[in-house]
Amino acid sequence: MKPKHQRLVLLVIALAVLIGAGLLAAWALRNQASYFYVPSDIASDPPETGRAIRLGGMVQQGSIQREADGVTMNFTVGDGAATVPVRFTGIAPDLFVEGSGVVAEGSLGPDGTFVATNLLAKHDENYMPRELQEMSDAQAKQVVAEAE
Repeated sequence: MKPKHQRLVLLVIALAVLIGAGLLAAWALRNQASYFYVPSDIASDPPETGRAIRLGGMVQQGSIQREADGVTMNFTVGDGAATVPVRFTGIAPDLFVEGSGVVAEGSLGPDGTFVATNLLAKHDENYMPRELQEMSDAQAKQVVAEAE
């Protein structure tokens, strides 16, 4: 066999191996994918109960209610078109407040309540860490420049 043909055969084999590895990885991760939903998606086409998803939206004003155990909270996430009740047991992030963005990881319960296992709080572009809030703008810029 000529060297040119050997290289072509090796290229075809390498391509087949790469495609096979990609298909194997996709098959292995098929149940691990966590889809992102907003409340209007859940209202129009709810996912099956117990399926791991992410719910993103804004925490509605006045909706956070803590239960007597101190670690369970109920709140409502909305997107302007629909709302979804959420129950979370655990320690919420410091940035988790009413009126802020949140991504909750969990699953939809049989009663339509989203049962969150993890909360990711989002902040806006005006966010400033507590340590920098008491500093002047010049001092804060200097601290940020030193950290980079």
